[in-house]
Amino acid sequence: MGDSGGGRPVATLPKAHLHLHFTGSMRHGTLLELAERDGILLPDALVEDWPPQLSAADEKGWFRFQRLYDVARSVLRTEDDVRRLVREAAEDDVADGGRWLEIQVDPSGYAARFGGITAFTDLVLDAVRDASARTGLGMAVVIAANRTRHPLDARTLARLAAQYVGRGVVGFGLSNDERRGTTTEFAPAFRIAERAGLMLAPHGGELLGPEHVRTCLDALGADRLGHGVRVAEDPALLDRVVASGVPLEVCPVSNVALGVYSDLTSVPLPSLLEAGATVALGADDPLLFGSRLAGQYATMRAAHDLDDCTLAELARMSVRASRAPDGLKAEVLRDVDAWLAESPV
Repeated sequence: MGDSGGGRPVATLPKAHLHLHFTGSMRHGTLLELAERDGILLPDALVEDWPPQLSAADEKGWFRFQRLYDVARSVLRTEDDVRRLVREAAEDDVADGGRWLEIQVDPSGYAARFGGITAFTDLVLDAVRDASARTGLGMAVVIAANRTRHPLDARTLARLAAQYVGRGVVGFGLSNDERRGTTTEFAPAFRIAERAGLMLAPHGGELLGPEHVRTCLDALGADRLGHGVRVAEDPALLDRVVASGVPLEVCPVSNVALGVYSDLTSVPLPSLLEAGATVALGADDPLLFGSRLAGQYATMRAAHDLDDCTLAELARMSVRASRAPDGLKAEVLRDVDAWLAESPV
């Protein structure tokens, strides 16, 4: 398999990307260009002070994060804007070694401008098909409800997602500040998605600790956890996650940016791996955190002195945890082995 030491470029390591939010995938340059086009005044944190200094340690911090996200979403005015965002997200993942992307979107956040949740979902899926054809990146969509909205809205989105099974939608999620709302009230929406055969991937275990991971497993039946990183604080629960094979979508740079951990060396990736957890590194919201897919691998390599064998296994886990077609999974796994067989720089 070759030398396991460091040195092979992380951008050429084939990998899957399982935790990327729609608006948060936007290039900073695209945000500036679209805002200028329509005369939208952006806050300093999205212009000269970019990437913004963020912390979600308190409600004010999360409110600031959400406000910046809403401002960024407001620059998407036309169908071409949506298509450009998806195409550029695909191009950026390909440049980072991405071979499969599951992009997460809450259609209700765009419905008013794009003719309703169904019309917007149709637009996104058409943009995904086009971007995939242009770039060669395998792509799918996870439709996510917003936990700051009413649980009935989540049921509406779950029924919407169910209509697109086999047509580009592979999962159903629950995003936004996990300290808001009552997770158990979203269980009926997850049952709708489960009956439709969708992969269930709620956010949990980032801003709240292990107890919320347990709730996501017990009440929502999570197949995969958005973040889930703080399960490391409860060894018994971590053992349960490992035994049940529930992958964790760990986003190190956003963890630190939001104040969950003080620095990258504090992100407990080694503890998760040592316990046998399946971890898929993700970029979350590159627009707000300033780091894309390969950056997650590079920062974890540097922070924890990971060798290339470990990086390769992280890439394999991202592929296995994905909803990519079996043939593509096998192909990418072979290419990971080929990456590792190369001589390190």
